[in-house]
Amino acid sequence: MPIEQIKNSIDYGIIGLLIFLSFLTFYFAIERVLYYRGVKLENYSHEKELELDLGKHLATIASIGSNAPYIGLLGTVLAIILTFYIIGDQQDTINPGEIMKHLALALKATAAGLVVAIPATVIYNALLTKVDRLLAQWEVMNDKGQKKV
Repeated sequence: MPIEQIKNSIDYGIIGLLIFLSFLTFYFAIERVLYYRGVKLENYSHEKELELDLGKHLATIASIGSNAPYIGLLGTVLAIILTFYIIGDQQDTINPGEIMKHLALALKATAAGLVVAIPATVIYNALLTKVDRLLAQWEVMNDKGQKKV
């Protein structure tokens, strides 16, 4: 397999995976926001049941936020290894400008990983805050109901 095909496979594979994870994050975020808007706290008699329903997909969003930088870093490391291989292959005609270009482009995977991770982490924290508020509202609602009895 030619070096250019390997380079393209690494680039498109890592960036493609990160784009997929980004879409997954936003899909789950939208789904959760819509669910939280329509949740009826009075339909829940047990707090744990409410917690389970409110927490769906949050672990996935958190995992994407924490692992996307590592996926980007993997792409960068693979691209740098490939760059060193190219340098080793061209012993007689090493062009410093070409080497710097390859190394700079290798960093795009790390940047893409951060671009996915930062919003995922922010979304996770925002959704977790909403979950905490809904649980607190449920507790207040149930405390008031118990005092009336």
